[in-house]
Parts: sequence; structure tokens; C-alpha cells
Amino acid sequence: MNKRQEQIIEFAKENQSFKNKDLVGFFDDKYSRETITRDLSFLRKQNILNKSGAGAFVVYSLSEAHKILREINVEKYFSTPYIERAVKENFNFDIFKILEKDVFTKEETDKLQNLHNEFIKNFSKYKSQTLINKEFERIMIEFSWKSSEIEGNTYSLLSTEALIKENIKEEGKSKEETQMILNHKDAFNGAIQNRQRFLKLDYSDIEYVHRVLTKELNISQNIRNEIVGITGTKYKPLGNGFQLKEVLQEMVKLINKKESFFEKVFLSLILILYIQAFDDGNKRTARMISNAILLAHNSIPLSYRIVDVKEYKKASLLFYEINNVSYFKKIFIEQFEDAVNNYFN
Repeated sequence: MNKRQEQIIEFAKENQSFKNKDLVGFFDDKYSRETITRDLSFLRKQNILNKSGAGAFVVYSLSEAHKILREINVEKYFSTPYIERAVKENFNFDIFKILEKDVFTKEETDKLQNLHNEFIKNFSKYKSQTLINKEFERIMIEFSWKSSEIEGNTYSLLSTEALIKENIKEEGKSKEETQMILNHKDAFNGAIQNRQRFLKLDYSDIEYVHRVLTKELNISQNIRNEIVGITGTKYKPLGNGFQLKEVLQEMVKLINKKESFFEKVFLSLILILYIQAFDDGNKRTARMISNAILLAHNSIPLSYRIVDVKEYKKASLLFYEINNVSYFKKIFIEQFEDAVNNYFN
């Protein structure tokens, strides 16, 4: 992509729709209409621009696929109070069609694959099943701690370890906080023991994982049938149980169509939290399902031990509000790299 084409993309970001002649004027007649037309054709083939209309009425605009992948200035975006942000306030039914395109660039895919290969190489050096079990236990403890912390749980990492390994409950912690940690343990162990189950995702798998994660927490385990609000955003998920079940099924179809297991993992991570099918427990279900898919494909699960909770929530809000995945991808790749470098190494 040349500099002129990059400038056209920047122009498209600032203009909802435009014509060829608008770009000729933007470049102060430095380039011919024919040159601009070739650039526009190239950007359409790259799925960056959409074209609509005919003849003199042809107009161009940024494609939804590009909008969802382009990098966002996160600091600038969140400097605007959420009540004033221009967002998609309702569920985007086109999201599955948009995400049929590759989510990861070639460079990102190569990096993830190289990291996976490194993990396989490191893992192959472990001959003792006892040591393998201990290392997976370490991942499970750190995942249970951090995933729960994202949900507001105040257990420390050391207290989480004591609870999981010795059943020592930390004084001053609520029954719900303790149960949340133990539920993560059960869900993680279930994913390890039933790896083959998650090679091809099924709608029932999502209900199963959610049921384990919300056990004894006074959370309904049925699909939600009422409207729910999300703190800090104007986005409101669907409030109809039949629709929620349908979009979950559409999500499952999309994930199973993907050839790359990294795409399967990432889509389960972002779409389960976007759909918000349950009263509570959606984000932790998304993290657990994505880890179960990683385990099913003999890869390393993520513990999220180094993730900044505020930044994780910002990435979630960006997907809720404008369906952009760039910041979530950055966090996902960072966490995968950390897992490979920290475990079985």
C-alpha cells in the first residue's frame, strides 16, 4: 500500500461517504481521476472501502470490516464521557457476516503460530506427568485468581493458591468470592479432562461452562429474557431469550467455520461477552470457553496474570460500542505471548 492510498484511508475516516472528485480536490489536483480510480479499486479489493451507486452517483465509504480492525487511539476515545460517545447502542446483527473475514493479519497470525510452535517444543521436553500436572495447576490457579479479579473478586493470588490447594478460605472474604474461585477451578479442570469436547463448539458447551462457573452464586443459569444494562456504556444487548439463543447459535456456526483455532479462540472471547446471553457470568464464560478451545488444540491456555483490568474493560467497551477489535487483539496476543514465556519454559 502506497502513501497516497494510506492518505485516502485517512480521508475516508473523516468523511462518511465521498466521490472520486472529492479526492481529486483533496490532493489539490496533483493526481488524475484515473490514478485515484485505480487506488479506489485497489482499496475495494483489500476490503477497506465499500462502493455504492452507479455512474456519476458512485460513492465510497470505509467498509465495516475495516472499521472493526483499524487501530483506535484508546486514550482519545475514552477521553470523551461515555454518555457523549457516538456508539452502536443496539446489537449489530451484521457482526457475524463482518467477522467472516480474517480477524488477524498475516503478521499477527505468524506471531501466534510461532509462539504456539515454541510452546509445543517446550512442552515436548516434559516427560514427567507429575510435573505437567503441576504446571497446569499453576496456570489454573493464576487464571482463577485473575479472571475472578476482573469480576471484582478481592482474593489475592496467594490466598487463591491456598484455597485451591489446601481449601483454606481467606478470612473476611464473602462466600460468593470463595465460590467464584472454586468454580473457576472446576471449569478449568473440566476443560482439561474433556479436551476433545471443545474441538467443535456446541451451543450446549456454552451453557455447561456457564453453569459450572456460576454454581452456588445465586445467578440464573438460563438464557436471559430481560433487557440488561452495562455499566459505563450506552450499548444495550438483546433482551429477548429467543433472539439471544439464535445469535449464540449463529456465533457457534461462525466459530466452527473458522479454520484457524486462534480465530475460534478470539471470536469466542469477544462474542460471548458481546451477546451477554446470561444475567451474569458472561465474561468469565468467554474466557473459559476460549481457554477450553486452546486446550482442545493442544495449545497453552491464558492465565491473564499480567493483564491490566482497566485496559481489559476498555477493550471490551470498544467492542461493545463500535465493534472494534484492535485493542482486544493487542491484549490477547500479549497474554498468549506471556503464557508461552511463563509456563512450561
